[in-house]
Amino acid sequence: MSPALRRLGTTLVLLCCALPAHAAQNAALERGAAIIDPLALRDLNHGRFGLARIMMPMRSADTPLTNEQLFALPSMAPVRKALDDEFERYIAGHKANLPNETIGVGTSFDFQLFDRALLYSPDTRFVLSGIVNRMDRGYLDEGHCGEIRLLYRLTRTAVPETTDAPSPRLPMTLNVVLKAKGDRAVDAAGETITCATIARRWLAAGDPSLTGAELAGKLTAKDGPLDLVAPENIARIETNLQIAHAPKSAVRDFRTDYLLKVFDYNAQSASFEEAPLENQIDRERLVADEKLKADFKAWLLEPKNFRELDRGTILIPERFLTKGAVAVTPVGFASSDLQPAFGLVQGEGAHPVFSAGDVVAALKKAAEVGAALQNIHSVAGFERRLNDMTCSGCHQSRGIGGFHFPGVDWMAAKPSNSTVVPASPHFFGDQVRRRDILASLRDGKHPDYSRGFSDRPQLRGSTELAGTEYEDGWGAHCYLQGAKAADNDKSFRSWTCAEGLACQVASPTTRMGMCFVKSR
Repeated sequence: MSPALRRLGTTLVLLCCALPAHAAQNAALERGAAIIDPLALRDLNHGRFGLARIMMPMRSADTPLTNEQLFALPSMAPVRKALDDEFERYIAGHKANLPNETIGVGTSFDFQLFDRALLYSPDTRFVLSGIVNRMDRGYLDEGHCGEIRLLYRLTRTAVPETTDAPSPRLPMTLNVVLKAKGDRAVDAAGETITCATIARRWLAAGDPSLTGAELAGKLTAKDGPLDLVAPENIARIETNLQIAHAPKSAVRDFRTDYLLKVFDYNAQSASFEEAPLENQIDRERLVADEKLKADFKAWLLEPKNFRELDRGTILIPERFLTKGAVAVTPVGFASSDLQPAFGLVQGEGAHPVFSAGDVVAALKKAAEVGAALQNIHSVAGFERRLNDMTCSGCHQSRGIGGFHFPGVDWMAAKPSNSTVVPASPHFFGDQVRRRDILASLRDGKHPDYSRGFSDRPQLRGSTELAGTEYEDGWGAHCYLQGAKAADNDKSFRSWTCAEGLACQVASPTTRMGMCFVKSR
């Protein structure tokens, strides 16, 4: 590792330690768009939002659902098989590619594998760690108004709740994704359920002064946002599992791999079936198949699709996608074959899909047809968007390890968002955009669903993030500006640092880095 990257690693650790100072601001940022209060989540988990009641609505909330019971459900049989298959593929791939580094469960191995026995154990279960409004994804299915996500964290059951013992949490999350608007035409009061109704309820519930049982009660009241969230609206589940961890050694730097999977709910079979990950390009297949490569290139460079790629609202056809991905962290700021789209653009691999000329021509064509682009103004911008539109690429961008929402451990003796940050900088930085979309829906306007790059939030005229690690403050991602404006990449000219800070470059090739105090 270069000295610059080593110094940056140290500052990243310091940054993570400094994040709790912004806890109050974080609570304000997520108002009306997410539920992160640990005491309220504990109450909700003990009621109808515990995983037992979500998976089996008629089951008593008083009886937790162990993982042994969860994966014994007929609906979860395909999930268990798919996860087992991914473990076997991962182990086989490791042995083929890194034969000199051992892999297995326990600290004696170079790559320490997640203990699969814990995944199906009677001594583990998933507990509610957060609820997130994703109506900003309404462009995928406006009739259902986007999504509501229930996030659960794997934990050991042998440790009692509210304990001073070390956290019993394990590095895996289960995300239950529900349609924001189900098939019910009216709510309990007889009011017609619309996207505006749902958005209004969420924004009205964003009172940062409420906590615990009081907040949970307001959220689940007949006019509360969670009153409309029901198991019959489940669309899919998503899993994120830290499949292996490699400590720093004489032969490698620290590395952690996260396995990402998606399972769509099939109402006919009443089961969750393995599905392609949204926009997760199957790089290996594309590079190996000339026909598939040509088809993907032609499809993506069509002006309409190129514009949606720029806006961050593209939906790539399933035939170009893969059903599983491993997000390797950390990846740093330089291009790397650990990134999902590495090698697809000329200059990185031996068999690129896109040449620099292809991208320049697409940019020119977009201008000719009047497609105003927001983010992609260069080959480097195109390359960055190819990476961050994928599931694994997004999780490699400003995450906490490979997670964007690990949640707060409400089983701790004194659970608090002021001492533990529940979500990543990417998550909090995106809250301004998400609330703007909710406000548009509430007011009956058609929202602007576009988004910026994962590394830098889309501000939408707001100054709320100014001076923070999310925009241009200490720890924000930045692009080193050259003396001549013409020498600066048009896609990243706005990635500057606040007054008194300077962009410390981690990758001279990309000129990307982080904002830190200017050296004297």
